[in-house]
Amino acid sequence: MNADAAPVHGGPDAAGAAPHDFSTNANACGPCPPALAAVQAADPTRYPDPACTDLRERIAAFHGVARERIVVAASGSEFIARITAAVAQASRGRGTVRVPAWAYGDYARAARAQGLGVARGLPARGEVLSWGCDPSSPLGDTPPDLAARVDALPTGVPLVLDRAYAPLRLAGVPALDGARLARVWQLWSPNKALGLTGVRGAYAIAPAGDAASPLLHALQRLAPSWPLGAHGVAMLQAWTEPAAQDWLAASLPVLRDWKDRQLALCRRLGWAPLASDASFFCVRLPDGDAGPLLRRLRAAGVQLRDCASFGLHGHARLGVRPPASQAALEEAAAGP
Repeated sequence: MNADAAPVHGGPDAAGAAPHDFSTNANACGPCPPALAAVQAADPTRYPDPACTDLRERIAAFHGVARERIVVAASGSEFIARITAAVAQASRGRGTVRVPAWAYGDYARAARAQGLGVARGLPARGEVLSWGCDPSSPLGDTPPDLAARVDALPTGVPLVLDRAYAPLRLAGVPALDGARLARVWQLWSPNKALGLTGVRGAYAIAPAGDAASPLLHALQRLAPSWPLGAHGVAMLQAWTEPAAQDWLAASLPVLRDWKDRQLALCRRLGWAPLASDASFFCVRLPDGDAGPLLRRLRAAGVQLRDCASFGLHGHARLGVRPPASQAALEEAAAGP
């Protein structure tokens, strides 16, 4: 992907919001009622605390880490751009960023925007930053090589683990825990799990022992004066509360049932699902070209995510959706 090219995302496009949108990974049981109520009650007439003091305390307590390890961000994508810029400054614009073989396009886009090289999947010469995602995107699987990558990580090279989909894991176990997890940066963007993707807000947890690291200080220097607005603060505060976590836990069995139905539907349509542990999955389309089919479905009010921008051509990604949307997908796919 060209660094100057417009990023590709799921969700509403120039035609607006699709009535049946499978293209995003938002929790289909959402929006989370207590989180939505918190966002609606937020006061947009005042600036939030620019240091997010109370919010960082809440997030730190939620994860059982020191407040100094918490970095708030305007969104997951904003943090991706910011940490890449910080690494590029430290390396004087030289080096390579390692990204998964199939991955969210913003990792590579941010690297190229800073003049850094990109290596997909394999160890990188001159590696200055490494990305992982668990469950991965677009596949939704648990990366089998992630633990080995952490063990072999060169000294001084940060690995950022994107955990956007960790709350929506429906099977399997995380690739990292304990000491390995403590060695990496963790990036959390809970709006997907809460079904509130229109509210932007994220945070990162620095590795244990990095509370005074040059990279952490660089991230603070590069941050905007107010990384979060009032609504983002309210959403992240709600995320740390038992009411939202209880709602999320109750949504997972529902999503498992809907996923089983949706997998069966895709097989009936002749689409081959790939293995996934999350509330989304990819399918291999029979003609190897997703474009014409996805355009026809979009015209019928059903939106899927073309995986070409992830580097996975001839595939589409589907977030799990309720039975009514699945019925609309089946009807549209069988159309003229």
